[in-house]
Amino acid sequence: MKKLLIVMALLFQTSFITQAQQALWNPQNIISPEINPDNTVTFRCAAPDAREVKISGDWLPADGWVPGKTDMIKGTDGIWTYTSPVLPSELYSYHFLIDGVRNFDPNNVYLIRDVATVTNVFIAGGGKGDLYKVNNVPHGTVARRWYESPKLGVTRRITIYTPPGYEQSKQNFPVLYLLHGMGGDEEAWISLGRTSQILDNLIAVGKAIPMIVVMTNGNAVQEAAPGESSLGMYKPTFQLPKTMGGEFEESFPDVIRFVESNYRVRADKSGRAIAGLSMGGFHALHISRYFPNTFDYIGLFSAAIMPFEGTTSKIYENIDETLQKQLKNGFRLYWIGMGKTDFLYQACQDYRTKLDAMKFPYTYRESEGGHTWVNWRTYLSEFVPLLFN
Repeated sequence: MKKLLIVMALLFQTSFITQAQQALWNPQNIISPEINPDNTVTFRCAAPDAREVKISGDWLPADGWVPGKTDMIKGTDGIWTYTSPVLPSELYSYHFLIDGVRNFDPNNVYLIRDVATVTNVFIAGGGKGDLYKVNNVPHGTVARRWYESPKLGVTRRITIYTPPGYEQSKQNFPVLYLLHGMGGDEEAWISLGRTSQILDNLIAVGKAIPMIVVMTNGNAVQEAAPGESSLGMYKPTFQLPKTMGGEFEESFPDVIRFVESNYRVRADKSGRAIAGLSMGGFHALHISRYFPNTFDYIGLFSAAIMPFEGTTSKIYENIDETLQKQLKNGFRLYWIGMGKTDFLYQACQDYRTKLDAMKFPYTYRESEGGHTWVNWRTYLSEFVPLLFN
């Protein structure tokens, strides 16, 4: 009996080692994606029994809201291949469609979640994409903290970036409060937006002064991102209750109070900036005018502008009057970015008409493209160097 147990144990160990070796040493050794010297990119997918394999990526012409797709070519070895045209330097996402079924690239371990969709990503360097890479520069610290929000009656999670050298320094730092869009959470800007890489790289070359970046969860009904709260691992959804009903804006002083009680910061208007994308731009617009002597720097990235019909929160009352008060109190920068094909483009132009009539000064940046992270990373990269100078 003892000998039998020893033999079984040896067989189990041999099987485990064999499986581990197979996992570590993929016999096909497929490289995908392969970024070529000319910034074309080659993708490979082993699917010998598939009838059709396509690749969908955000460099391909979009089909409405959906990234475009194109055919891959099958080789005699059963590996399907596609090589892109020369790609501008950028961070890109993609996935495979094998006989119509969406699949990850099994040879690319780099994945990002956007709401409930997970995609492979890669960076084409040699330009803007280098700003999104981890480069050999001093690095800041990214922490997930929990804070009490008496206004919302819950303990909530927040992501905070502190710049290189913060722990050793005794100085007080300015703060950028950075807000996500609908369906996002406190993970969105740090993962999809590459915030820590952008800040590290801009600070390293002297294009931005060292600052703290506070990335909130703008969904008033959430403690934290899906899978990071007491609700467990549930599927993320796009539109949650109370996202644009005034509750988050009203509770924002709870965020500022936590940051200014726990970090060495410049706790005055000249040391505070607020910016956001889409729904976060909506929040930034209304927080900054409702608390009109709080922020010297405001950034609206592809912002939703006006409240939904039927919203009754006091936050959205007297918009023109509170904008006038914000103007009277003064600020250093009011920055608006919008893509030419963004579905919010006309609302942005209408808002600019309102500001022009009020002689409300602002900087306007119009870019190609629409409601995408390509634009929002660009806007952050351009907005941050303008702060706290």
